[in-house]
Amino acid sequence: GGGPSVNLAGIIKEGAFLVDVRTPGEFAGGHVKWAVNIPLDKVSAQLSKFKNQKNIIVFCQSGGRSGQAKTILEQNGFTNVVNGGTWNNVAQYC
Repeated sequence: GGGPSVNLAGIIKEGAFLVDVRTPGEFAGGHVKWAVNIPLDKVSAQLSKFKNQKNIIVFCQSGGRSGQAKTILEQNGFTNVVNGGTWNNVAQYC
């Protein structure tokens, strides 16, 4: 093993806030059902959208930008953020 320590499928099933941090163009080319597109450069300006969410899953093309988004959110006091990695990885549970 050595896979992710979080149960992505379980978190998603419980109704996580799914955030695709890719560009609108990338999002338009294919995305996870139910996901909200908040590009990485807009995350810090749209923190209100993350408030009062039970669980937040961020993801992108490779997992890099979502890692940065997770850091931004944690610096702003969010403790319930999971980096889901690639959007295809998240899509398999949706």
